[in-house]
Amino acid sequence: MKITPLLLFLSVLAAAQDSPPAESESPPTAKEDRSVSWKELLPNIASDQKKIWLFPLQLGQPRVLIPTAAVLGATAGLVALDPHDTPYFQHTNAFSGFNKAFSSSNSTYGIIAVPVSFYLIGLARKDSKMQKTALFAAEAVANAEIVTTVFKDVDRRIRPAAIGKGGNYSDTWFDSPGSILRGRGSFPSGHTIAAFSIATVVARRYPHHRWIPFVAYGLASTVAFSRVTLSAHFVSDVFMGGALGYSISRFAVLRQ
Repeated sequence: MKITPLLLFLSVLAAAQDSPPAESESPPTAKEDRSVSWKELLPNIASDQKKIWLFPLQLGQPRVLIPTAAVLGATAGLVALDPHDTPYFQHTNAFSGFNKAFSSSNSTYGIIAVPVSFYLIGLARKDSKMQKTALFAAEAVANAEIVTTVFKDVDRRIRPAAIGKGGNYSDTWFDSPGSILRGRGSFPSGHTIAAFSIATVVARRYPHHRWIPFVAYGLASTVAFSRVTLSAHFVSDVFMGGALGYSISRFAVLRQ
């Protein structure tokens, strides 16, 4: 039986809820209490998108500029390394079993199933925090995919799998065909940004279960790695996807 990593994480989290921490161990915060509901979901996404696209206006602040410059610098370095590390993953059979377990479809099903299952379990348990976590996760994924689609349509980066043996791995930008509704390019990774957006929502809302952030981010990283071993994305694609997923969930959705 194939179990996607995010579904595995869901089952572990659900088990943890059988023994919730004492109230003193998880005090509510104003950040966690941001209002979310089915009715507010679309207005929240619109508000998030405004915050996301106006982000460059904050770059005059050192606390914003420094981490942004670090992420962009690291991404640029990884882009320079892509022609050197990509051929290995494209021509090795070492990850064949891993790739079957973490296929694109399995990862997609897991990403969709996590917020749905959180919500249904929350309803069954009458656990409002789980229900809100599901809605925040759905909001984060929606925001992340909007950003991803815009980026992909602008950069139109060719995927590694589309580059033939001996092809030019250095000239990959502005050449990918495809539908603008699905995003034409490879940069950033859509699966990675979605996985990290969900992982960040869960990790930030359940910080007092010490193992939850490790499991959440560990599984999101595994999804990201699978995108490289499947030759679906370059390393730089998944790095930026992870950075964007984390940032969108924490600062735009949860407002922390």
